[in-house]
Amino acid sequence: MSVPDQLLLSNLLKHRVRCNLGIDHGPGSMPWMHPPAHRLLGWVSKPSSLRMNREVWKLNQLRGIGNQQLYVKGIPSITDQLTLDRLPTLIDSDLLNNSGDRLGSVVDMLFQPKTGKILHYLISRTDKRIPGTSRWRLEIRHIVDQQPGMVSTNLISLDDLPLSRSSIRQDFLRKSRDWRDQINEISNKATDRLEGWLEDPPWDDPADRFSSDEPLGQKDSPENWFDETDDQIEKEFLDSPLDTRYSSKRPIRSEGDSDPWV
Repeated sequence: MSVPDQLLLSNLLKHRVRCNLGIDHGPGSMPWMHPPAHRLLGWVSKPSSLRMNREVWKLNQLRGIGNQQLYVKGIPSITDQLTLDRLPTLIDSDLLNNSGDRLGSVVDMLFQPKTGKILHYLISRTDKRIPGTSRWRLEIRHIVDQQPGMVSTNLISLDDLPLSRSSIRQDFLRKSRDWRDQINEISNKATDRLEGWLEDPPWDDPADRFSSDEPLGQKDSPENWFDETDDQIEKEFLDSPLDTRYSSKRPIRSEGDSDPWV
């Protein structure tokens, strides 16, 4: 039954108004606000769908909120829809960024029922009547200008605003972004390990090639293995007697095997 300290306009309008005489005045239809001061003054209820009469309630007439009921005290002000259409409001206004591009529309607000002070607005990118749509929280400090049906801000995109309520699509995009970041992090770690392994491979340590603890000398260096063997073979070949440089078992060519080019 008590009135909360903070209340959404959408929750206020979806309840039916019942006065202290027990009369049902119908559901809420629109807010009554003062945009320059960002203050909610009251709201409008629609007692009948057939009549054009509307009933305007001041915010200080609200006494309690029950199960789908708003309990008010006193009598409302009677007016018509044509008069209400001329009242200034920021609800359903287009939200523009600092370049003048449309980002969405103002669809809701959070206010204090005791004072009527608007704490922040809620922005929707799509039609607010679509269930489960996302809501971004617009602080008043971001508003630089306001005109009938248009609110100009210093924003670049909706990503500059905190997400108040996410849709199924927005949740999927956020989870997909988290999964992609995790995969990139795992891939970067694997790449760093591979680069470190290539820069310092295990076979660069000479101790892994030999079981002996003796240090390798210049003569035993692996870089000199083939050069030293070639030099030794050439030296032994030159030091040997001329008649023994070629094996006696080498086959002797016959006359028919003579080189035709000599």
